[in-house]
Parts: sequence; structure tokens; C-alpha cells
Amino acid sequence: MENKAYSGANTAPYDQPHDKHPPPYEAVSQDLGEVQKICVNVDDGRVVVDASSRLCRSLSKLLPHVIPQTLPPPDYSERVPTFKFPLNVVIQIVGSRGDVQPFVALGTELQKTGHRVRIATHNVFEQFILKAGLEFYPIGGDPADLMSYMVKNPGLIPSLDSVREGDIQKKRLMMAEILHGCWQSCLMPDPITNTPFVANAIIANPPSFAHVHCAQALGIPLHLIFTMPWSPTKAFPHPLANLKNIPADHGWLNHVSYSVVDWLSWQGLGGVINDWRKHELELEPISLSDGPFILSKLNVPYTYCWSPGLVPKPDDWPHNFDVCGFFFRDPPDYQPPLEISKFLNAGPPPVYFGFGSIVLDDPEEITKTILRTIQETGVRAIISRGWSKLGGADPGKINRSDVLFIDDCPHEWLFERVSVVVHHGGAGTTACGLRNGKPTIIVPFFGDQPFWGEMVSAAGAGPDPIPYKQLKVTTLAQAVKFCLTSEAVCSAQGIAAKMQQDEGVKTAVASFHRNLPQGLVECDLLPGFPACWRYRLGKKRFRLSKIAAEILVEKNLLDVKKLKPYQPTPITIQNTRWDPVTGISSAGMGLTFDMLKAGSDIFYKPYKVYQDGRASPLPSPTGSENNPAQPSPGDSAKSIRKAQSMNDLAVRRDVEPKQKGRGAAMAAASTHASGKLLGKVASGFMVDLPLAAAEGFRVLPGLYGEKVPEYGKVKDWKSGAVAGAKSFAIGMGEAVTGVFYQPYKGARDGGAAGFAGGVLKGTFGVVGKMAHGSLGLVAYPSQGIRQSIHSALYKSTRKLIMAALHLEGYHMLRQERVRGVEDRMVIERFTAMTQNDFDDDSDYM
Repeated sequence: MENKAYSGANTAPYDQPHDKHPPPYEAVSQDLGEVQKICVNVDDGRVVVDASSRLCRSLSKLLPHVIPQTLPPPDYSERVPTFKFPLNVVIQIVGSRGDVQPFVALGTELQKTGHRVRIATHNVFEQFILKAGLEFYPIGGDPADLMSYMVKNPGLIPSLDSVREGDIQKKRLMMAEILHGCWQSCLMPDPITNTPFVANAIIANPPSFAHVHCAQALGIPLHLIFTMPWSPTKAFPHPLANLKNIPADHGWLNHVSYSVVDWLSWQGLGGVINDWRKHELELEPISLSDGPFILSKLNVPYTYCWSPGLVPKPDDWPHNFDVCGFFFRDPPDYQPPLEISKFLNAGPPPVYFGFGSIVLDDPEEITKTILRTIQETGVRAIISRGWSKLGGADPGKINRSDVLFIDDCPHEWLFERVSVVVHHGGAGTTACGLRNGKPTIIVPFFGDQPFWGEMVSAAGAGPDPIPYKQLKVTTLAQAVKFCLTSEAVCSAQGIAAKMQQDEGVKTAVASFHRNLPQGLVECDLLPGFPACWRYRLGKKRFRLSKIAAEILVEKNLLDVKKLKPYQPTPITIQNTRWDPVTGISSAGMGLTFDMLKAGSDIFYKPYKVYQDGRASPLPSPTGSENNPAQPSPGDSAKSIRKAQSMNDLAVRRDVEPKQKGRGAAMAAASTHASGKLLGKVASGFMVDLPLAAAEGFRVLPGLYGEKVPEYGKVKDWKSGAVAGAKSFAIGMGEAVTGVFYQPYKGARDGGAAGFAGGVLKGTFGVVGKMAHGSLGLVAYPSQGIRQSIHSALYKSTRKLIMAALHLEGYHMLRQERVRGVEDRMVIERFTAMTQNDFDDDSDYM
């Protein structure tokens, strides 16, 4: 049977987004006015993506170029049972129980391979995680509120009701809380056992949003895992997109739909993320043009957990993307209540109705629709009450022998004993129903639910999805009758047979291991432990594990002040420039916005201080009886090792050493804002604008097919000086040689016409390359100096990371001390390496 997701995907050559000159950044900003016109909520919870809109055309050219896979998919049939050394893996998840449950199965399998696994998600799932034998870290946020918001605003643009009720601000505050919690989950001790923890790798679902920024701050690998497509492809549109005015090249619009959804998401959350990056991670903000596409630019690996027998991997996805199969946990040891057992044994298998964690606006009306459908079709039914409490406060009042209302019951157990499943279309629930060969009716509300409804329908295992706003007795009854036919049952059982061949969780673990970077290496002194520190002694360089470093510190064999965190995957995010005009205009717009904001703060900040002073006094820096002051990450190593709680590592920011008078505080706030304004002006005109121009002229040769020079990442004044010298030498040198080489090359390749084009390129290149060389000589060193100043002034995050590393290393040292083998091995190897001629030219980041 034809898969609807792929129909029309390859009807015409695909217009790659990198094939044409990208739009000016301000053009994308001006397209904001089109958002309400072309991207509106529809009943099935998706965003309308209009192929004729200017926004689609602009965003199609901003998508980074991704090299599709040319090699066959990796063979995971021969899996290595354990990785070469254990890692601390944090799994960050935002969503409902259906989003969390697959990662519980993944975490359990990762534990079996020797890793230490922490699942960081909403507080309400604590017991669910702990009962599975995994570590839990709370990130805040209420999934019930999140589900309620998504039901009211199924697309990405909030309704007027949500604006009036203040839901947008509530969501932004919730996301700020979640971002903070995700960062804390990477390096704070266990909240129950107080065992220290610093992540060596991050696994996350994309809606957690904090993942790539935490990975950048720590310099550790990131692997994204999700239950629905989140990466651009020609094969099918983004699950949150509803296409309009579809062109002949269907694949082009499918591909663009991902950029539209990503761009809209960044408009809503980019400000929150950048504020968090600046104030907690001490990272530079990400620009409008780069924020939506940062994962593609960084080539972050993905693993998609659905069955390739249902939705195969698209051909245009890169080699580091895998489709591994649905995740299933081991069947629970479940003993059903007596009423469930009696009901199941009292007649033919019932139909299951349930909407899980969906928060319904009118659960009473949905309950009536389900009950009337049961009466219309003559089936028996089990109704899961879910978060919306279907059946009301006392479902027992509905006295019907053919209906049973239940609370929580494992789907793995229940779906074996029903005939048809009717649900909202969450990926986990869909997978569980199909795995048991049950025809499925999906009533989607938002997100990926319409996508899975279409996939089930395309496979013949159920009817077309029924959006909940269109749910009526007649349509639901017809769907139930269809699912009871032999054709539907046969299709569902065929899918189940294909899914039996998948080993989703084990394949995902193998995918995670395969995509770990080469920089993630063992300790030089203590095999079996990952390197977390770098240490330089003269010309000799060491990569040390946490415990090896603490052993050497304790024996006074190295200077703790010279220990630097080792980053196996250093991430540098720089603004993309396409040409001098768009680069300068974009930087100018950003500078103007920053100046206006800083200027307004001169008046707003004192007012805010005044208002805060009226509301409550500033907290005492020395704590209270219930929360005494704790050592900060900047304390000595001795104080760090005494840390025994999360508060020991908390960075206290923005706390005045003593109470100030309100007037003095207001004056200080105004002075501080004025200083920020002057700093923005100086930085903008001395660094940002020259750098944007230099980068624009640097990439200019790429527009006419020439090689673009690379100078490496500018991280400090040294690398900035090197980049400036290279840009001047290469720019001026190629400007002179290009005048003669370009005409020669053109004549060689294209005759007289090529010669004329070469003359034009050479003349054009003289101006561009000389401008690049001149500007680069100033811009890159200035950028490096600014980076060095930033590193010198903003150390809190770096100190927090170092304190957490020391704390876990000391904890490991105490745990391992009973054997004493590590002490002797580390000391002997370190002594031998320092005495012998040891020189490693590898790149120690």
C-alpha cells in the first residue's frame, strides 16, 4: 500500500536551499507581518505553510546544506554489549508521560551497558523514573499546564484567548524554569542521595530546547532522540505543518516546512533562550538567522524511534541520522484489579478509549460522545479516565454492564486484551497498539498526533484520523466498525510482524555509541574512565579523569590551579554571513536594537529597583537559619571537597553584599545601564560592524564558485591575532594574483566568454579581497580581545563546572579508596610520563 507521507515527494528536481543567494536578514524580519496571514491554527493542530508566501521563499534559502547519506545504513546486528568506558549520561525530556516512557526504556538499556544514567524531566514523573531504577533530576514545569496550553493553541501561534488570559507569559516563565533545570541537571548532585554528577554526554528530545546550549557550555557531545520527524526532508512535511498551495515540486515544500516551524518556534522562545544563555551559561546570544537552524549547522546526530517498517528513513537524511524502531520497555509485572479481570472475562475483547495526558476543554461532552458510540456499535468498552477524568468525579454512577472506567493501567498489558484502540495518537501509544496488532483510531489534538494518524491510515491499520474538534458519534462509530473488519485486523497484524523484527532500544544505544565523537577519550593514566581534565606540565600534556586528577592533587603531584576542564566536543556558534551587504545590515539592525534596549534600561532599571524595593527586601547574602551560606565554586579545592549538597555548588548572582538605600540603588542601576549603553556602542562600532563586513567579504568568493578561506575559530586574543594576520596576507595576496589568474582560468575553461568573465571576477575580487584583508586585520584581533575580556570577566559558569568536577572526583576517590589500585597506577604512570620523553601533538581542547 502506498505510504501517503511519500506521495509526490520526488516529482521534480529539488531546489536545494544553498543553491541560491540567501535573502537579507532584514527581509526575514519584515516577513513577521505575514505570520498571522500565512501561518494560522487549523483544527488538526498544525501550522499552515503557504508555498506562495514570501516567508517560505526566504526561509528556504537560510536552511544549512546537509550532505545526504551515500553509505548504506550501519549494520547493528553485531552490537558491542558494553562501551569502552562508562559515561555519565543525562537524558533531558520535556513533555507528557508518553514522551518520557520511551526514554525510561532507553535509560535502562544504557545502564546495562555500564553507563550512569540520569533522567531530567518534570517533577511529577519522579516516582515513575525511580521505580524503573534510574536516577531522577527535577527540571520544573508542569506537563498538565503544557498540555492544556497545547490543546488551546495546537499550532505555534497563540490564540487571542491565550493572549488575554496571560498564557504566553506563563509559558515563557515555565520554559525559563525548564531551561534552568536542564542546566542544573548536567552538573548538580543527586537531589536524593547527594551523589555528585557531571554529565559526559547529553541525550534529549528536541522540545527540551536547553540541550545544545548545555552541550556548548560543557563542551560535551549531544545526541537527539525523538518520536516524530524534526529534521528537514523532501519525503514528508514537518508533522506540525499543513501545506497550502502545494507546487509541482512537493519535496521542496516538504523541506521548507521544517524551516517555517523552526523559525516560528525561535520567535517565541529565542528571547528566553538568549537571556538564559547570557545570565546563567555566560554564552553569547544567537542571532535571528542562526537560532532556528543551529542543530543543522552543528550536524547534531539524531535517532528516530519509530519502526522503519512503518516509515522508512528518508534518502536525503545524513549518515548520522538513524531510524531504529519504537522503544518498548520490558512488560511490567502487573496484577490487574479484580474489576478489570472480571470485565475482560465477561465477554468479547472490548474497545479501548483513552486520551492519556491530554487535558480536554470539555471532558463531559467527550464522555457522552464515546458512550453514544458504544451504544451505536454494540461493542464493549474500557475507558481510561486519563488526566481529564473522563466519566466525571464518580464514573460508577454510569451503570452500564458494557462499559468500564479505569485509571492508570499499563498499555503493554491491556492492549493484548482488547480488540481496537482509540486514542490521541501519541507515538508511544500508537506503537504499543500496533505492536499488539490492534487496529487503531487516532483522534489527534496537536503535535505529531495528526502525523501518526496519517501513517496508520496509510498502512490500512485504521481510518483517517478524526481531529477532536470534528469528533462526532457518526464518524467515530464508522471508524470503530471499520477497525472490526478483517482487512483492518490483517493490516494491523502485518505491521506487528514487521515491528517484531525491530530492536528499537538496543539499536538506539548502538546509534548513540556510534555517533560519539573521537574527542571523547579515556584518561591517560587510568584506563576505563573518561577524560574530564586537561593538564599541561611544560611541553607535556595530559588528559585526566576526575578520580586521577584528585589522586594527583592529594599527593601534591600537580598544581590544582593549572587543571582546566577538557572538552571532547568544543562547540563554537558564530553568526553566519552571506555577503557584505546583508552582513553589515544585519549587524547594524542588531546594534540598533541593543542600543535602544540599553537606552531604555537607563530609565526602566531604576524604576524596577524602586518597585522591587517596595515589594520585598533583598535577600541576605549570608543566608538564613534554614539556608546557611555555602562555599561558592570559586573557593579553594579544600572548600570544594567539603561540599555536601546542591547548595554547595549554587552560584549566587546579583546579590548585593549589603542592603543599600533605595535611592542609591536606583542611581547605581541607572549608572550601570548607562555603562552598558556605552559598552554596546563601543563594541558595535569597534567589533561587530567591522567583523560583519570582514566575514561578508570573506565568503564573497563563494558566490561565484571560488574557495572561501578558513582561519579557524577565534576564541581569544591569540587566535584573533592569527586570524587577522592570515586574513590580511591571504586577502592582499589573492587580490593581486586574482587579477591575472581569473582571466587565465576563464579563458582556459570557457574561451573568449570565459576570459571576459574572468576579467570581471578578477576586478571584482580585487575590491572584495582587499577590503576583507584590511578589515580582517582589525576585526579579528578585536574579536579575540573581546573574547579574552569576556572570559576574564565572566567566570562563574566555568568555576561552577570546575567545582562540580572536583566534587565528583573526590567522591569517586573516597568510593574507590578501598582497593587502592588506582592510586598506585596513577602515581606510577604519571611519574614515568613526567620522567620519560613524552610529547603528544594531539589537539587537546
